[in-house]
Amino acid sequence: MYIVVRGEDPGYDIYVNGRVLARHEDAVEKLALKLGVRPLIEFFSADENLMSLLVDGGAGDPELMKQLPPPQWYRAEDGLATVEALIGALEGEPQQLGSEGVLVLEELREFEVVLRKTAERGLQWHMAVSFR
Repeated sequence: MYIVVRGEDPGYDIYVNGRVLARHEDAVEKLALKLGVRPLIEFFSADENLMSLLVDGGAGDPELMKQLPPPQWYRAEDGLATVEALIGALEGEPQQLGSEGVLVLEELREFEVVLRKTAERGLQWHMAVSFR
């Protein structure tokens, strides 16, 4: 899982390592719902770049590219609210997500930094998933 910021170059590093977070997405989604915040996966949007990678890798249908809706963009503040709630819930008890809970917490902190910068600049974002 990674963050895509709308526009060419937002002027800051948007790289986040979301591999562990992706592996635990079901548990993270349940925690978000328990906390009453929007799950991170609801900020997902497929875009042409992602679909091109799938098609090039033989996993997608080129005809679907023509029907792909435009990407959905979200306010950074909305994603930040989710990430901050998840961090707050995991800080004292990361093991509630199992042995990799500490790693999930670290990745959420990376997301927090990027989303905070995105919010400060009034930019929009969405989640994407890498299939590599």
